[in-house]
Amino acid sequence: MRQITEARSVLRSLGQRLRRARLERNDTMAVFAERLGVSERTVRAMEHGLPTVQIGTWLTALWLLDELQQLDHVLELRESLLDRARNESEGQHRRQRASRRRR
Repeated sequence: MRQITEARSVLRSLGQRLRRARLERNDTMAVFAERLGVSERTVRAMEHGLPTVQIGTWLTALWLLDELQQLDHVLELRESLLDRARNESEGQHRRQRASRRRR
């Protein structure tokens, strides 16, 4: 599996925040793993930022921590540059050519 440096960094950071959130709730790794429906080994992998953990497990963990809504804007549909240019040109009057002068 090809690893992207930025993705690895994000996973590590997310894992650290997951650990901090778990500890703030005073959950042991065993208790959190049971709530999550996974093994302690999987929770440890998440906290270490390993890329092998399924995204469904991450989503469930975010839901347990009441943080799932934070993903609402990920991959949100955006207006493309081409659509934006078209919309702007429709709002303005189109330029017309000057009529030819009569001689």
